[in-house]
Amino acid sequence: MVTEVEELTKFFKAEEHHQKYLEKNPGGYCHVSFDTLPSGHSIFSDRDGDSIEEDISETKAPSTDDLASETKPHDLASTTKSDDRVFTKPDKKTLAGALTELQFYVTQKNGTEPPFQNEYDNEFRAGIYVDIVTGEPLFLSADKYDSGCGWPAFTRPIDDELLVEKRDKSFGMSRVEVRSNLGDSHLGHVFTDGPKDKGGLRYCINSASLRFIPLEEMEEQGYGKWMDLVVG
Repeated sequence: MVTEVEELTKFFKAEEHHQKYLEKNPGGYCHVSFDTLPSGHSIFSDRDGDSIEEDISETKAPSTDDLASETKPHDLASTTKSDDRVFTKPDKKTLAGALTELQFYVTQKNGTEPPFQNEYDNEFRAGIYVDIVTGEPLFLSADKYDSGCGWPAFTRPIDDELLVEKRDKSFGMSRVEVRSNLGDSHLGHVFTDGPKDKGGLRYCINSASLRFIPLEEMEEQGYGKWMDLVVG
């Protein structure tokens, strides 16, 4: 195989929030975890004008099975009341008209929104986070924490059965993608660098895949039976 090397003629400067990103965020990209890079890759940095190469040792892809068993599930007894709702996924045509361009890109085309510049990264009011596609509850405010990665981070979903995990080998890495079970919406990824005292998982989720409902509006919007989980 012959590879032709040509002179660089075009260069697009990255957005300001990506400038010196790893200096501002030592943990790295939320959706591109360096812990999951395959062996043989190297990171180059021009910090202080020097070229620094760090070899990354071979690491295993993130496995959530061991840590998941240590995470206590929510008490879902309060979700068995008589006001059960039925959630459904709209067809593609309806979704295209109901979702914003960013929401459609993230949930239907496996996209990723910009870090820090998204709706729920700094949202810490009491409430519930539902699938933007189906309205099905997925995460609680009580399980949300500030991971510093620029996207909403949760230690666990309301129930494991609400999510589907898939191996994601895009960008030459091995990660675990998280999708909603009913809506089949791309939500984000799950990593094993979360708070150890809360199970060790970090569900890194795109704001565009969620809709936040504050506690004081849950009853009015039909999510009253989940209020006990939020305040409990």
